[in-house]
Amino acid sequence: MLNNIDDNVEEDTLFEHFRFEVPKGQLLLRIDKFLMNMIQNSTRNKIQSAATSGDIYVNDVAVKSNYKVKPGDVIRILLTHPPYENRIDPEDIPLNIVYEDDALLLINKEAGMVVHPGHGNYTGTLVHALAFHFDNLPMNSSERPGLVHRIDKDTSGLLVIAKTEAAMTHLAKQFEAKTSEREYIALVWGNVKEDEGTITGNIARHVKDRMQMAVFEDETIGKPAVTHYKVLERLGYVTLISCKLETGRTHQIRVHLKHIGHTLFNDERYGGHLILKGTTFTKYKQFVENCFKILPRQALHAKTLGFVHPTTGETMRFDTEIPQDMTEVIEKWRGYAQSKSLEEEE
Repeated sequence: MLNNIDDNVEEDTLFEHFRFEVPKGQLLLRIDKFLMNMIQNSTRNKIQSAATSGDIYVNDVAVKSNYKVKPGDVIRILLTHPPYENRIDPEDIPLNIVYEDDALLLINKEAGMVVHPGHGNYTGTLVHALAFHFDNLPMNSSERPGLVHRIDKDTSGLLVIAKTEAAMTHLAKQFEAKTSEREYIALVWGNVKEDEGTITGNIARHVKDRMQMAVFEDETIGKPAVTHYKVLERLGYVTLISCKLETGRTHQIRVHLKHIGHTLFNDERYGGHLILKGTTFTKYKQFVENCFKILPRQALHAKTLGFVHPTTGETMRFDTEIPQDMTEVIEKWRGYAQSKSLEEEE
């Protein structure tokens, strides 16, 4: 089994812990290897043990660990206890609330906070904090209290939380209809040539690395995604840009920017924690590594959020300051770029 059995649950009751649909481009691969790429903090031994126990199903049939997945397969892991992420115990975690009324609230999330529970993150999430500070928040379609949308763990910035069923429905429809305004500030590797542009391309799970998303030319794979960007400042080997989302796919900005050759600065999952642009001088390497220490996460901040209030019909727009870790690194690159241009003039 992947987890311990809850003694209070009858043995013939099964709960779905994971569900994956194998994408169109997937090559034949043993299911234990496939699931190792899909499930964070898993080991091959645990997955093989689950298969031996009959807990892994493909198209509703239990399979062994040597089964080879193929495109279109629906993989489910069923266990005799509820998923831990569905057990929300209130936790007294401070929230940075920038606005609140009877229908909704706006939170400025710090980098490092996971939005909702998932494998490996069963406590300390925003949802646990919301459960402590608010009673009877409405559930979204994924049974997450109050959540209309989400941002990645290491992305900072604004999130709107619904406090009533009516607000949840109204706000969710705005996000689905692409009428909400979402602007992010990002520091990316390289000199973005165009002053502004639009990135398109369907996004789905990466075929080889299931912890990453990827852009697919084949329109039958994944979901359509549109990101509009604008250069704010060119800083030599990096560029500060604004990104406005037309859609809201998982890792959308991160994967779209990598797709056009401008990976987010210090985005470890997508390779931005390496020195992708610049010189080979030791002094430069030390400079970049110092920036990584100041900003130990991807350089991405959800700065602006706009929507129509679900009760009053008023157009609301909220804006936040870029957090100190990003600001400090931007200033360091600004200084570096200025010193480089002075050297070239001499």
